[in-house]
Amino acid sequence: MHNGVGFMGGFYAISEWIMRFSIANLYWVLFNVPIGLLLLSLLYIEESAGSALYLTVPVVALLPVMFFPATTALFAKAREWVREEEHTASSARSFVSYYKENYKTSFIGGMVFVAVWGVLIADIYYFSSRNEALMYLFMIMGILLFVWTVNYFSVAVHYDMTFFAGFKHAFLITVGSPLVFLAVALSCGVILYISLYIFPLIIPLFTGSLVAFLSFSAFYRLHRKLAG
Repeated sequence: MHNGVGFMGGFYAISEWIMRFSIANLYWVLFNVPIGLLLLSLLYIEESAGSALYLTVPVVALLPVMFFPATTALFAKAREWVREEEHTASSARSFVSYYKENYKTSFIGGMVFVAVWGVLIADIYYFSSRNEALMYLFMIMGILLFVWTVNYFSVAVHYDMTFFAGFKHAFLITVGSPLVFLAVALSCGVILYISLYIFPLIIPLFTGSLVAFLSFSAFYRLHRKLAG
C-alpha cells in the first residue's frame, strides 16, 4: 500500500513539473512566433545573400522587442521553480505579468546584447576567410558572450538593479565563477544540441524552460554561497 502511495506521489510530482515546464515554454514560444517563422523561412529560401539579408534584418530587429522580454519572463518563472515559490499562492505569478513587469529593462538589455552579438558575428564572418586563428578566438569569445547573456537573464530577474549594474554583475559572475560558467555552458550546449539535431520536437515544449531552470539553478547556488 505504501509503495503504491509513494509511486503515485512520485508520478504526480513528475507530472506537475512536466506541466510547469511545458506551459511556460509554450508561452515563450507563442511570444516569439514571428521570430520563429522568419527563422524557418531562412532555412528554406534560395541561397541568395539578398534574400537572407531581407529576412535577417527583421529577426535582429525583433530580438530586443520579443525574444529578450519573453526570455526574461521565462527566467522569472524558473526563479519561482528553483525557490519553490509556486507552493505559495501569493508568490506564484503568470508568465504575462513577468513579461509586462520586466519589459523595459529586458528591451534595453536586448538592444545592447544584440549590438554586441552583431559585432562578434561580423568579426567571425570577416576572419573566417582571412585569419583562421582569429576566427577561432572570436568563436571562443562567442561562448563567453553566450554564458554572459544567459547569466544576465538570471541577474535581471533576481536583483532589483539598473540595466548597467545588472550587465556588469552578470559579466563578473561569468568570468569570476568557473563552476557557474561550466554548468551554464555545458547544460545549455547539451540541451540545444539535442533540440536542434536529435529531437527538435522538444523545442516548443521544454527547451527554453530547461535552459532557464538549469541556468538559474547554477546562478542561485552561487548567490546563496556568496550570501552565506
